[in-house]
Amino acid sequence: MLLDKISEEIRKNKKVAWATITKIEGSTPRKEGAMMAIMEDGSIYGTVGGGTFEAVVVEQAKKCLQGGESKAFHFELNDEEGSLHMQCGGTADVFIKIFQPKDRLLIVGGGHIAVELFKLGKMLGFYTVVFEDREDYLTYERFPDVDELLLGNIEEQLENYPMDEHCFVVIVTRGHRHDEVALMTVISRDLGYVGMIGSKNKVGYVMDQMSEKDIPQAWMKKVYAPIGLTLGGESPMEIAFSIISEIMAVKNGKKPGHMRDQMKE
Repeated sequence: MLLDKISEEIRKNKKVAWATITKIEGSTPRKEGAMMAIMEDGSIYGTVGGGTFEAVVVEQAKKCLQGGESKAFHFELNDEEGSLHMQCGGTADVFIKIFQPKDRLLIVGGGHIAVELFKLGKMLGFYTVVFEDREDYLTYERFPDVDELLLGNIEEQLENYPMDEHCFVVIVTRGHRHDEVALMTVISRDLGYVGMIGSKNKVGYVMDQMSEKDIPQAWMKKVYAPIGLTLGGESPMEIAFSIISEIMAVKNGKKPGHMRDQMKE
């Protein structure tokens, strides 16, 4: 039950703190192995003993969530100065493990470029998700070891999918109308990256359409389109490589350039 709840939160791109009593001495509220999960919204599942001890563990877990760092703690459960002022008289060691959201590569479309982009995303450790409305293009044969395949109306699938700054969205559908719908669906989200494939003419057309629909310029400026770095090459793998390179540059807050040029600085 506890692990199921943790998994559910992680699937929602939420951080979770997992507190476990790893060692006890003397009298304590719970035994070794007692566990409790603390969510970002402050809700808790399980228990490490209740009362003052548990309240302190929860407080430390919240700090760990904010910092994104796992830590070990030692608690003195007695009335002495510097302790938790409890009557137990024992000690307890607690390890708080932080489960961080994994960066997600959300590929909208299942064509040739999507397949190559998926391969690169898996190599780089992304949690990979592919959205498609064509069943023949959304198979485990095309996307082996993919984390999620979402078949159906792309607009509805995107609307219902939880997204945040850990999500990197690449729109590579089969036509500018589908691309426009996908972009309109995600453009207001707080994403790590959103890019759309297409020529300058196609991108210009889509952007004009969005302007006519009063989409804020601030939102439109977040879109990387035409997508990818200017690395050259025209094959699906070469295009996918230019896209994933752009994503990594944005993700790491770097401006693409040659390492050699840094020698001149």
